[in-house]
Amino acid sequence: MKKAPVSLVIITHNEEKNIERCIQSVPFASDTVVLDSGSTDRTVEIARHLGARVRVEPWRGFQKQKSRAMALALHDWVISLDADEGLSPEATTEIEALLAEDKMDRDGYSLPRINYHLGRWIRHSGWYPDYQLRFFNRTKCHWTETEVHEKVIGENIGRLKGAILHWSSDSLAAHVDTINLYSGLTATQWERAGKPFSLGKMAIKPFLKFVEKFFIKSGWRGGLAGFIIAVVSSFETFLRFAKLWEVKHMKPQNPEKPE
Repeated sequence: MKKAPVSLVIITHNEEKNIERCIQSVPFASDTVVLDSGSTDRTVEIARHLGARVRVEPWRGFQKQKSRAMALALHDWVISLDADEGLSPEATTEIEALLAEDKMDRDGYSLPRINYHLGRWIRHSGWYPDYQLRFFNRTKCHWTETEVHEKVIGENIGRLKGAILHWSSDSLAAHVDTINLYSGLTATQWERAGKPFSLGKMAIKPFLKFVEKFFIKSGWRGGLAGFIIAVVSSFETFLRFAKLWEVKHMKPQNPEKPE
């Protein structure tokens, strides 16, 4: 029996350091779609050299961009990866076996994701196994309609053992840049949903997040790296509430009319 064809879909912007590794981690894909949002480095050149079908379109937001990339795929079975991700050899072997034996009896499959950060693979702090639904039939599954921590959802979902490898940040500075971006997106989403600002939550929830990451989710097992992750996660929580307050209460700046 002929195995089902698979499309690999990736969204990119200035990912020349990552795109080759990402594409080459899925050697069984018969179609690769790269939806770029105006890279100024060699991302597009590298992707095309590797045989990808590249489209360059304006940035729509994470969820809309990923949905658009999925729509460009030639096949219904897709693997959706970020450019800084890749399938582990174990995940590749596992999926190839499913395809070869025609045993895909689910609408999609979640894979554990492991992050490389601070010079090591992080297996604590609630960062692992972090299951992600990334191998799925696009006619049965879809991206959630949210711009923050968007994810694929479906009903008849199985789990695989092989992992998605995620090189999440090149440095602590890059990690801080990421939480700055996402905390702002979260605050904007909260404001649009009518979420009220709470001083009490802004004061208490960052502390609770630290306790969760470092103690409850065993961040202490990672030593100083686990402590750093807990502190940064706490700070991200604080920023979400601080930025919500900013959106709700800051007056438009008009330096020509001081009070």
